[in-house]
Amino acid sequence: MEFFKIRRDIPFMRHALVFNLVSLITFLAAVFFLFSRGLHLSVEFTGGTLMEVSYSQPADLNVIRSAVDKLGINDVQVQTFGTAQDVLIRMPVTKGTDSSAQSERVMATLKATDASATLRRTEFVGPQVGDELATDGLKALACVVVGIMLYLAIRFEWKFAVAAIIANLHDVIIILGFFAFFQWEFSLPVLAAVLAVLGYSVNESVVIFDRIRENFRRFRKMNTEQIIDSAITSTISRTIITHGCTQLMVLSMLLFGGATLHYFALALTIGILFGIYSSVFVAAAIAMWLGIQREDLIKGAPKNEGDPADPNAGATV
Repeated sequence: MEFFKIRRDIPFMRHALVFNLVSLITFLAAVFFLFSRGLHLSVEFTGGTLMEVSYSQPADLNVIRSAVDKLGINDVQVQTFGTAQDVLIRMPVTKGTDSSAQSERVMATLKATDASATLRRTEFVGPQVGDELATDGLKALACVVVGIMLYLAIRFEWKFAVAAIIANLHDVIIILGFFAFFQWEFSLPVLAAVLAVLGYSVNESVVIFDRIRENFRRFRKMNTEQIIDSAITSTISRTIITHGCTQLMVLSMLLFGGATLHYFALALTIGILFGIYSSVFVAAAIAMWLGIQREDLIKGAPKNEGDPADPNAGATV
């Protein structure tokens, strides 16, 4: 299925150096903000108070947030829990304030706005739990990276594996850089979005790498740069269809999903946009600079090609 067919290959690799310099600057800026500002971690990572409140009718989350904000408690997470009548409230640790006293103040305020509010349970999440979550999150990220490298090295070639991992880490660091620069809240759903972006981004790289391997078989007189340009050009229509549909779904969550899904959808939006960019201009370019060639991908290929030029050379697949 194609929206359109491009008759001439677009010379992406001709401008690869410029785009990768831009990527390098963006990557270094993201690293700088991560170290200088750090991530604004949510209650799951820093510890805090968790309250489950039940109402007799569907709860108005905006009214609840406004009521808690008036108490001077910042960075409060309010979301429905199971049903529209049950609400989960997460509050960060406040210096000089006892957890039980804080929950009592919040409950008194909620009852003043709606007498049907009933406290189901209250818990204190200690910082040690946050440390475990952060450690487990890093382990999950490392497992994903190693798994992707092994998959690409087995299916394609180690040069593609290295190129794809650099491109994927480029996407992850830039997402984290955005969250550090704007001090958006980094929570467990955002961590899940970052891990999802890793798998999503590598999918685009695999599609391009697979077409590169196919082109090496078909166009024997084209050089590596031409092969890569042809592979990227021939997959543009597929990229627009796939990522366009995915982005529409993510934007619907971003615009209509409320505060609960806002940062999750925001991380996915940044990841999808940079995932497309990195697959074309970062992963493919790095593979080219690492010296990927026909002999690396096709077993038994002769070192010196003497075959006549393919009559379709230069055309898109």
